[in-house]
Amino acid sequence: MAGKINVGLVQMQCSDNVQANLDKAKKLIKEAAEKGARLVVLPELFGSLYFCHTEDYAPFELAESVPGPTTSELEKLAASLNVVIVASLFEKRSEGVYHNTVAVIDSDGKYLGKYRKMHIPDDPGYYEKFYFTPGDLGYKVFKTSVGNIGTLICWDQWYPEAARITAMMGADLLVYPTAIGWALRQDEVTNREQFDAWTTIQRSHAVANGIHIVAVNRTGIEGSMRFWGGSFISNPFGTVLCQLPHESEMVYVQGIDLSLTAYYRVHWPFFRDRRIDSYQGIMARFLDKD
Repeated sequence: MAGKINVGLVQMQCSDNVQANLDKAKKLIKEAAEKGARLVVLPELFGSLYFCHTEDYAPFELAESVPGPTTSELEKLAASLNVVIVASLFEKRSEGVYHNTVAVIDSDGKYLGKYRKMHIPDDPGYYEKFYFTPGDLGYKVFKTSVGNIGTLICWDQWYPEAARITAMMGADLLVYPTAIGWALRQDEVTNREQFDAWTTIQRSHAVANGIHIVAVNRTGIEGSMRFWGGSFISNPFGTVLCQLPHESEMVYVQGIDLSLTAYYRVHWPFFRDRRIDSYQGIMARFLDKD
């Protein structure tokens, strides 16, 4: 188990200028490194505006190979700054097959691999099924210079099964690049309920698995959506160590101690007491009574 590391959260606003977004991300990664970060996490699909508000063919032109041009730029940056980078990209796998993908780059600039988003939403404002093929690489853990990083993406963060499996694969922490927000027409009570649910479910993953979680969201208004920021880190017992504001860009570096997993798993032995012989039903879509 790894020890103490500094994690950089890059909560950023994105534009319709792909090169400008990449340049901004690189600048903010450098800022995080200057503040002592050894691991830097970018928000979901940072390279463009969040195009899934509508179903349109034009955004497919934004997709790129992974590894590809953006990972090449980030590899050089990671090596120069001695930081691990987790970057969310729109992957073009082939003509007609696209994924919402995370690339992990180690602190020596080596591309370690990718995770393809498993859970794909299809809701008003989040028409991702139009764009993304569900991931087919399974859940992933990447052995980096700062520890074993389990990568999940946005909608994945609502599913305890995804967090559990990734933790069981040996992740030292779970990282969630995210793009989630409020519809501008919503009332404040609904906004608060949604944000509280978002933080609560991820903190519960931390508790159930005895593991730190890192959620990095984008911010700013895009179309009819106000991305709610609020990026945060939870310790292995659900304590929020830091939480960024809703409406502003920020680079924040938080120290965490990955060795706490051993402490919490000994004192709260949820892994030990799992009744794996009784969980067959979890593989069903729904347990019908007839």
